[in-house]
Amino acid sequence: MSTKQIALTEDSSWERVKAAQASKLMTLAPPWLLWPLIAGVGTALHMLFGRGSAVAWSAIGLTLGSVLLTGVTWLVAHERGFLGRGSATATTAAVSMWVTACSVAGFTQPVILWFWVAGGLVTAAAWNIRTVIRSRQGGRGVTDALAFLFDQSKDKANLDGARMATVKAGERKIEAAMALPAGEKVVADIQKKTEHIEGAMGLPPGTMTVAPNLDRADLAHVTFSDPRVMRSPIPWPGPSRPGGSIAEPLRPAVWQDGEDVEHILIGHHVQAMGKTGAGKSIGAAWNYLAEIVTRHDAAVFAADITKGDQSLGPLRPALHRFETTKGGVRSLINDMHSQLKPRTDWLSARGFANWEPGCGLTYQVGWFEEVPDIFDALSDKDIETFLKLLKAIRSAGGSIILSLQRSDWTQMPTIARGQLANLCFGVANSQDAAFGLSEAQDDAGARPELWGSSQPGMAYLDAPSIDRARIAMPLRTFAWLKPDGVTPDTDALRAHAEQWPAAAKTIDEFTAAIVSSWVSPPTMKDSSDDDHDDIDRDDWSPTVDTEDPDPEVTGSIDDPITDDPEDQEFTFGQPSERLSAAELRTALLSQLATWLDEGREDFATKDLAPVWTAAGASRQTVQRLLRKLRDEGVLGYDDEAQRHTLLQRPAPVPA
Repeated sequence: MSTKQIALTEDSSWERVKAAQASKLMTLAPPWLLWPLIAGVGTALHMLFGRGSAVAWSAIGLTLGSVLLTGVTWLVAHERGFLGRGSATATTAAVSMWVTACSVAGFTQPVILWFWVAGGLVTAAAWNIRTVIRSRQGGRGVTDALAFLFDQSKDKANLDGARMATVKAGERKIEAAMALPAGEKVVADIQKKTEHIEGAMGLPPGTMTVAPNLDRADLAHVTFSDPRVMRSPIPWPGPSRPGGSIAEPLRPAVWQDGEDVEHILIGHHVQAMGKTGAGKSIGAAWNYLAEIVTRHDAAVFAADITKGDQSLGPLRPALHRFETTKGGVRSLINDMHSQLKPRTDWLSARGFANWEPGCGLTYQVGWFEEVPDIFDALSDKDIETFLKLLKAIRSAGGSIILSLQRSDWTQMPTIARGQLANLCFGVANSQDAAFGLSEAQDDAGARPELWGSSQPGMAYLDAPSIDRARIAMPLRTFAWLKPDGVTPDTDALRAHAEQWPAAAKTIDEFTAAIVSSWVSPPTMKDSSDDDHDDIDRDDWSPTVDTEDPDPEVTGSIDDPITDDPEDQEFTFGQPSERLSAAELRTALLSQLATWLDEGREDFATKDLAPVWTAAGASRQTVQRLLRKLRDEGVLGYDDEAQRHTLLQRPAPVPA
């Protein structure tokens, strides 16, 4: 296949639509261009044949030519309607007669000149009016190429009866309105068919974004943009509003239609989800935090106990607190929570129902990377404190951003996920996408599983400040890359952070109290192994203190369990006493051995819920045991499927 053939193959309807929109004026230009040309033809004929005997022969020849042209026009226009056929024939006759008269009398004769001016204006304007009206009605020769293309393709997508019209055409996007068959289709039907419509129209996948019209259920707002412009990294352009307020929009990315993403963060929390390599850290954390640290009234508290300094370390100069150990993140959460009531009391005393720009308090942003590992490091009491922080910090002046790979119920508390806006990067499959997208994004046809990790930085955003028409439109975060276009430029990020040092900001007393609780990493006691959960304790206390209903019934852990046929009802509750660490490990290993005997090869953490429930322990406790078993080679872990794999039979716990 030649290069020319390849170019023709790769061309799409998108280019044709753009070309047609750009040349709309050209469809109106022909009558006005022909007007002076006709005057020139008449004048030239008069100069050549307007004297002597040549005048008669010229008049006879031009008259016969006029009749012939008029007849031909009537015959070839037979496929058009009566008005179209008549207009074309009358125009041909009038122009031919005028040229004939001009060749005899000359262009400067008053009658000839008057007919040229008045007749030309009326004729050209009439043809323009007809062209515009026909384009609105969807006839052949239309200037609304998008509407024409849709009309030719809609039957293939089972959308007979729907109509589309261009509302606004720009350099990088076309906005259109789609009218749906009343009572037959709704916007949700169109959102589910975007791929079918794109295929029928010959457009690249991801071209269409469909949003409902909030005033009429039978109308949809459709945006067409070229997804191919997002395939290459977009360099970070610098902070959008340096020195401004955190209440002003943040610019972490660019929409597919070329417009800047403008995300007002205050008043809500965000979940940033995506698989490894999809760009959560470099795309979300680097760009959002690079913007936030430039705002004069914001302080950032960050934590990453999984990667430590690898992702957020370059931003350390601009962070008011950055924790990389388990003990440190526990302390940070409790310190932030302890300042909530003093902050809300302070605001209330000054007449503020919520945090506002200029109220006198620093807006606090908590950024937690790889949050499932953080939850594993927290005791049940710490998690309860964190959830209280999440619910109350918005009115006190703060937002929490939680970053993770998969936000299912084993990784993220359901009560937390329900309070988070959705920033979803590439995911492995549609099942994972369901945990990263809002219901509205899913309904609108957002499909992050199409990217996976092949297009890092691509994401969908649904947040309170984002237009509903854009929640299913892809965005691409800015790329902080070295000149090779591949390697993340940590030096550039560090240099930016050093320009906006946390120490140079004026912060309120409550924020200062959280900062002052931070011991710098070089001198901090490493409490990464200082777990507060029960796995390191052999003296667990009872979780429930109830009387023994039948003291005469005794038994040991080794006694067989038999069913009592007289029992008709079963009730389940918390055990009267927790198992020790060794006993819990024994129960866990026994379950793993049973699965191996059954031929099972893998399992999810949630499959062990009966074990930790019966032991009076927590999921986090069992997860730590599983990590120890991975270190011992008993278990493996499949990152893609997020399931534990059974590698060998575990050794029994020593007596």
